[in-house]
Amino acid sequence: MNWNPNTEMRPFAVKNALVVGVDPQIGTLVLSVLKPGSWVVMTVPDNLAALAAARARAFDLILTSDKMSGREDIELLRQIRRVRSHVRLIILASESTPADVITSMRERAFSYFSKPFSLERIAEMIHTATEGPCWDDGIEVASGTPEFIRIFARCDVKTADRLVQFLNEIADLPDPERDQVATAFREILLNAIEHGGRLDPNQYVEIEYIRARHMVTCHITDPGLGFTLDEIPHAAIANPVDEPMRHMALREEQGMRPGGFGVLLAQQLVDELIYGQGGNEVLLVKYLQSARPKSA
Repeated sequence: MNWNPNTEMRPFAVKNALVVGVDPQIGTLVLSVLKPGSWVVMTVPDNLAALAAARARAFDLILTSDKMSGREDIELLRQIRRVRSHVRLIILASESTPADVITSMRERAFSYFSKPFSLERIAEMIHTATEGPCWDDGIEVASGTPEFIRIFARCDVKTADRLVQFLNEIADLPDPERDQVATAFREILLNAIEHGGRLDPNQYVEIEYIRARHMVTCHITDPGLGFTLDEIPHAAIANPVDEPMRHMALREEQGMRPGGFGVLLAQQLVDELIYGQGGNEVLLVKYLQSARPKSA
């Protein structure tokens, strides 16, 4: 191998992260995800200090304090955006409302978590925030209230993961419905993004979420041409009863990634899964436990 002694040796680009607050669990978590040598992590005690730091220095990632409310962190986000328009800010809130979450989406927060939250899920979101181009415009709120929200999401898997977290916060559902709705929604959303949108970041999926007193519905429309179940032999839902794994061999033959269980899984988690005539619209319906008739 030839080596040119006159080649310019450029320094390795080091990124900067800012953590607000002094929660030892969060601090340890951030340091475990962000690789030493690639990231410099700075901590400040509160939002006022965070704003001063952001004005003085560009940060690639900011995590707010889990001791502050969602409303306070949204105000911090607004002020930081005035000087750092594309910073990726993840809100960790001590208390929150669905309206706060919707506002954070409008203000282009990267993600949102309110207590009690999963440290593992936060770690995954931090990892997502450190990868790829700055697509903080991948989620657009067309209209939004805690009961009815209409969103356009970029056809990208990372955008889908961010949207699932936001809607999980907005839903304010009891367990186990919360996890069931989130999982079913994610599976159908990924199908829409991958097969309808062809993972084209110039395409968008439309989502309508309705939270009624006794049920939740999600209406997902993708930009594709649609399909019928006869046209998707690579999905588990199309398998004959006597060949429950046939789709796996078909996916391997076509060079597709492992999977194909999304629609089948979603059917098991919600009460209704209804496809529109064109095949590019899906309606998920989940009746909440309190609305179910009592057995005799």
